[in-house]
This record gives sequence, structure tokens and C-alpha cells, in this order.
Amino acid sequence: MTHKHVLPVALATLLLTSCSLQVSQIGAATPTPFIITATLPPTLTPRPTDSPHPPPPTPTTTPVEGISSTQINVRAEPSTAGTVLGILPPNTKVQIVGQDPAGNWWQILYPQGDEGKGWVTAQYFRTADKPEVPIIGGVGSNPENGTVAVIQQKLNIRSGPGTDFNSIGTLNSQDVVTLTGKDTNGAWLQISFAAGPEGKGWINAAFAQATGVENLPIVTDTGQVVGTETPADTPLPPTPTVVPAPMDNDSAESPGVDVVFSAAGTHSIQFTGDVSAPTGDSDDWIRFISYTAITSLQLTCTNIGLTPLELLSNDQPVPTAEPLTCNQSAVITTNPGQAYLLHIQAAGTSDLRYTQYTIKLAPLP
Repeated sequence: MTHKHVLPVALATLLLTSCSLQVSQIGAATPTPFIITATLPPTLTPRPTDSPHPPPPTPTTTPVEGISSTQINVRAEPSTAGTVLGILPPNTKVQIVGQDPAGNWWQILYPQGDEGKGWVTAQYFRTADKPEVPIIGGVGSNPENGTVAVIQQKLNIRSGPGTDFNSIGTLNSQDVVTLTGKDTNGAWLQISFAAGPEGKGWINAAFAQATGVENLPIVTDTGQVVGTETPADTPLPPTPTVVPAPMDNDSAESPGVDVVFSAAGTHSIQFTGDVSAPTGDSDDWIRFISYTAITSLQLTCTNIGLTPLELLSNDQPVPTAEPLTCNQSAVITTNPGQAYLLHIQAAGTSDLRYTQYTIKLAPLP
């Protein structure tokens, strides 16, 4: 090979090597990746969606405090025939939330009762003022409460509308019952009575005070509802028959009411009872101990038939400034800490006379 041929070859080789190196460098170089970093916008707390405001809560009854003046049963209904839920000792505080239409029973908060409530006799509780609480039952704004009746005198609950049906229980004066029907002439009323057939019983309409009876369904003695309208020629309910006062077996040694008044405890009591003569329970007894030198007494009666009350201490009569008679108020001089007995007695007659009375006693400062 001649020199003139070597130079072109070497030049070509050099050129090819340069190109090869350049290509190799380009292909071997790894480009720096272009990474995009970005700060995400802050998460915004979503605004509440517009929605109508909830309705205001239904107003609730403000409970009224009461204090028991003696041991008393708490019942499931405002009636002495109601199931006993428990017993409250004297000087027990309760929260009153309702009353029966006649104001003789208080509905109280009581955990052992249905919906946490129970019923007690109002006369055995004292309150600072007359409780302004809703009436439970009746034909007022809540028709579901039904129609209620207040019993006027002790009577039998029967299995059907008539005296020929069996007696299945008794009711006492001032008991409250829920009416569920009436017989075809309105002389007998069907009531709710848990111990009766299908939870029902019947009472003589003459012994019950109620309104709205005309709207009650007519129920046959087999329990079938046959209408609501009482026939126009329906006879008036029979005149109540006077019955003897039930025996309560109290005595001077074991009085029906026994209360100790105190400045920090019981300040007053109100007791309702009944006596009759010449048959039935003719005597009632109340024992009390006052903490003051003067005690007031109020005595009201229906069908007046009582002798003047007798006041005793240590088995001896205690003279009073004036006779303690029906529908009168009096002031009794009392020695603090000394026990006194009030003797309530029916006046002797040849015909049966029944008298219901209410006594209120309160020590005066």
C-alpha cells in the first residue's frame, strides 16, 4: 500500500471513530428525569348543607315536689283496685307530674312503674302550693286518654252489666276508672280492669261521676260492640243505693292514721274516711302528736251523720273550746310531744246512714 492511500484511510477511520464515540456518548447519557412536584390545595371542611331546623322540643311538665305524710301505696292506676307497685315511707319526697280529673290522685315519677310513673292518693301528700300539673285521662285534648269516671261510693265490679253477674272486685270512693263502653240503656258502664275477663269489668252507672258517656260504644254482655247511640227512651240510671261503710278494723289501740308532726317533717295531714250506722263501720280513729301548743282541725262531711268528734289523751277525754262537728273549723290546745286520739263516730239511727268525711290537721306556730 502506498502512502497516498494510507492517509485517506486513516482519516476515514478517525472520522468514523469520532462519530461512533459521539453516538455512544449520546446514547449512554441518562437524562435527568423531570419530576413535577406540586403542593395540593388544602382540604376544605365542607359547609353544612342548608336544612330546616328541627322542631322545638315538646314542652315538658315541670315536676312539683310533694312529701308523704304517712306510709302510702304507689299504684299502677289512680284506684285502690290498681296494682301496688311499691310502698313509700312517711316523709318521702316525690315528684308530681300529673293528676286525675277530680284531683284526688297524683301521678308521680316512680321507676318501678310503667313509663317510670305511678299513682298515689293526693290527700296523704303535702305541697308548698297546689300543683299545676296536667290532668291525665278524660275527654280533653288527647282522645286516646279515653273517658274516666270518679267513683262516688264503694261498689262491686262485676263480670257483666248486671247484679246477676259475679263480683270480680271492688272500688272505693274517689277511685278513678277508665270507661270503655256501656250497656244498651246506659245503666251499666264497662271499665278497664286488669283482673277481669279480657281486662274489663262492669260498674253501676249510678255510682260513677263522668262526662262523655254518650260517646262510649254500646257493648253487649258478650263483649260485642253494637253501636254508640243510646236510645232516646233510655231510662235514667237508678238512684244509688245506700250501702254500709266497709269495715276497716281500726281501733283506739290500732288507729287507721298514726302521724307524728315535726318542724322538719310532716306539717299537716288530710284524711278521708267513711262511717255508717246502724250497720257497717261505725267508728274511725286518728292518733297524732303535735310539736306546737295549737293544732288546727277542719272537718267536712257529706250526708251529715256524725256525732261531735271526741278528743282523747291517755284514755281520758280532752275538753275543747267548741264542739268538733261537721263542716266546721276549730283550734285544739295541744301539749307538744303528747299523743292525742280523735274518735270519729256515726250517729245512731234506725235507718242506714252513710257519711263520708275529710279531716285536715295542722300544727300552728
